[in-house]
This record gives sequence, C-alpha cells and structure tokens, in this order.
Amino acid sequence: MGLRIIPSNTQIKFARFRNIAAAISAAAILASIGAFYVLGLNFGIDFTGGVEIEVEPQPGEEFGTDSLGAVRDAVAELGLGQVKVKTIGGTQTSPSGGISVTVPLPKDEEQGGEVDREAENRQTQIANQVKEILFETLGIGQEQVRKTDVVGPAVSGELIKAGVTAMVISIGLMLIYIWFRFEWQFSLGAILALVHDVIITVGVFSITQLDFTLSIIAALLTIIGYSMNDTVVVYDRIRENLRKFKKMPLHQLIDLSINQTLARTIMTSLTTLLALIALFLFGGDVLRGFSFALIWGIIIGTYSSVFIASPILLRTGVKRDWSEDGAGGKAVATNAP
Repeated sequence: MGLRIIPSNTQIKFARFRNIAAAISAAAILASIGAFYVLGLNFGIDFTGGVEIEVEPQPGEEFGTDSLGAVRDAVAELGLGQVKVKTIGGTQTSPSGGISVTVPLPKDEEQGGEVDREAENRQTQIANQVKEILFETLGIGQEQVRKTDVVGPAVSGELIKAGVTAMVISIGLMLIYIWFRFEWQFSLGAILALVHDVIITVGVFSITQLDFTLSIIAALLTIIGYSMNDTVVVYDRIRENLRKFKKMPLHQLIDLSINQTLARTIMTSLTTLLALIALFLFGGDVLRGFSFALIWGIIIGTYSSVFIASPILLRTGVKRDWSEDGAGGKAVATNAP
C-alpha cells in the first residue's frame, strides 16, 4: 500500500470559509494595487533600457569588502545618474560572487518610438566607460566580464508593449477556452481567479522591489497556465458531480468536489514547489526572480482555485444537467452555511 500524505476521504467544508477568503483576497488586491501605485515596480533594463554589466574576480581570488564602495565611488564620478551597484551570487567558476553595475537610460530617452542610433551609440559608450572603470578599480580583465547587456530606448518600449500584449492575449484565450468547455459561470470564476493571481503576484513584486524583467513576464504566463489547469481539474469534478447528485445542495456538492481533488491538487503543487525551491536556492541570481515568481504563483494559484474560482459558482448558480434548459435545471445555492 502506497504512502498517502493527504487522506482520500477528507471532508473539509471549504464553502464555509468563502466569505473570509473573499475578504482576505479583496484586502490583498487593494494592497497590491496600492503598492503598485505608491512603490511601483523595480523594472529591469529589459523595460527601462540602459546598461547592465556583471563581473567576477580573478580565479582563486575574491573581491574585498571595500570593492563595492570603491566601484560605487568610481562610477559616480562619471555622472551617469542613479547607478545601481550591488553584489551578486557566485558561479561554479567564481563561488565567492561578483559585482553588478546597472546604468538606467536617461529619462529623456526612455521608451522611444523609433530606433535612435545616437542613443544606442551613447549606451554603448557608457558600457565601455563602465567596463574600463571596473577593470581599473578591481584589477580584472575582459575575461572576468560575465555579462554585458545594452538595451536601447526603442527596444525597451517594444518589450513593454509585447509583455502587456502577451498577458492580455493569454487571459483572453483562457476565457474563450473555458467559455466553450463550461458554462459562463465557470468562465467567470476562472477568469476572476486568474486576474486575482496576477494582481497579487505583481503586488508582491512591488512590495519586495525584486527586479521585474522579461523572465518575470514568462513566469506570470506560466502562473496563468498552472492556475487555469488547477481550476479546470476542480471544475471538471464539479460538473461531473452536478450530473450525478441532482438533489445535493450546491455548497455541499462544491465541498465534495474540492475534497475529491484535494490530494491531487496538493501533491502536484508540492512536487512542483520542491523543484522550484531548489531552483530558487541554487539557480543563482539570474533565475532567482523567475523561480520566486513561480513559487508564489503556485501557492496563490492553488488557493484561488479552491477559495475563489469554486465559491463563485455559489453566487451565480449552475445547471444540474447541461441537457436541461430553464430554471428547473438550476442548482440550489441557497441556505449555504
């Protein structure tokens, strides 16, 4: 007999907590929107444009404790604005870690519509200047440069549009898919759950001020797909039970359906989280924001499929049998505790 972490016969009354969950979610959404407008997102150069350079020490050496301050002082003399200088995680060749320098695009050049050759040339010149400063200050050479990213104003503007477009299209296609597969009540619940997950995830990035880059957009799209899959599993069981238990009150039927899929939902989430936590801990700085977004997205997606998407059916009502039309086929959603 296999080991069961989650019993197969749970009888948790999820519908009883729907109002509490709705209040918590509403507060989280308001806090996320407030954080977005007050704090904003810490956009990476993918979206803002600019220059980002990462360097590591010579093999067998480490940057001293005063290296970060020396680099910051040296780069400040170039007069490039609010330059970010920070330490970054190590790699296999340089376990001790390195230093990253980010020079944002000047405000008057941000999100240009057409390709500005002069602006791009200025960015390239800035990258070369910063590298020379790093070589001189840290005593390293070209071999110690891990990465040099130069993003011009036209490219950053295009990436913002592409990211927003991808999000809107993905949610729209999910809406169409659910609309055809289920009734409109299911579609409404699924889309509200998706919007709920995306808004709160963006709010978390506003509060933590983690870098918001193209990889985070990819993580959000992955979260949308994962959350939708989780919701569809629960909705399939609800639809099946609607046809099977025609006299059961709707709140009891929803509790039954969630409990029947609970073991699958939790085990899928846990196994996925184990891989993502390992990626977060050992994947380095490049993957840290991406893996964090996925970890949070899976947690919030599992929550929303149980406490957001399913309880919405209680407020809208669904047919007991899709072959029936009219009020006679509606489920009874009243007298829920």
